[in-house]
Amino acid sequence: MIPARDCFEPVALLAAGAKLRAAVFAPDAGAKPRGVCVLLNGRAEFIEKYFEVIDELRERGLAVATLDWRGQGGSARLVPDAPLKGHIDDFAEYDADLDALMGQVVTPMLAAAQRPIALAHSTGGHILLRYLSRHPDRFAACAFSAPMLMFSTRGQPRWPVRVVTAVMVRAGRARDFVLGGGRDPLTMTFDDQLVTSDRARFQRSQDILVQHPELRLAGPTWGWVAAALRSIARFAGKGYAETITTPVLICGAGHDRICVTDDTRRFARRMPRASYLEIEDAEHEILMERDVFRQRWWSAFDAFVADHI
Repeated sequence: MIPARDCFEPVALLAAGAKLRAAVFAPDAGAKPRGVCVLLNGRAEFIEKYFEVIDELRERGLAVATLDWRGQGGSARLVPDAPLKGHIDDFAEYDADLDALMGQVVTPMLAAAQRPIALAHSTGGHILLRYLSRHPDRFAACAFSAPMLMFSTRGQPRWPVRVVTAVMVRAGRARDFVLGGGRDPLTMTFDDQLVTSDRARFQRSQDILVQHPELRLAGPTWGWVAAALRSIARFAGKGYAETITTPVLICGAGHDRICVTDDTRRFARRMPRASYLEIEDAEHEILMERDVFRQRWWSAFDAFVADHI
């Protein structure tokens, strides 16, 4: 198999005025074709970080379609004079990104009457859940790695975070970094980070950023946090989870310090066709974790997908 890193050819998309970078990868020539998987990464991530995952999907006979969300990776930055700021005005902009990927890239890849599957991590999972609430029949099945149903407030009560965020936005500081959010990711060390216990996979991502510093993104802005809180509030509404009838596998990280696994677990219980798996001791980035955790993930994924494609 030609690895993803050697056959990566970006695809340009236009979504509601934003220029996005996407990519398509054919399944491994030695595998029986099984369909199309839409791979959706998390906040501050980028296509190259997922080359290992893409190849694992290709080995399973899946073609892969993926993208960088607006404001990150190789897609258009939303604060051009400060490209390290992770900003969004409203998560409806992310909805437009996924709509563009589905309409311009994924649909042409499908055979007649075929539906894709999806694999989504963190913020990508949040955006996919928004999509499924509008289009519950567009995917045959969807798997989620530590989806963002609530982000960690680092031991602080949630209500002051909401109040401070609202005050900062009303004060015209929506495009300012949140407190402590301006650190350049190139200065991050393994001992500083909170997302994986796998030193080698962490370093691999850092090496990519050293080689391609234009892909890096620092922390979110107050505007991003405000948009996330508005969307999270919708998810908590009565009937929201209950309307998502797509078969889903939701995997929570037992040692998640980025998103709140308790919220993920509760949301999964509300969904009519959800299976929930929790990987104890795994950090937030399950797909970038040590093999002992990843093996549990892939075993669950394989069993789940076998039931739906």
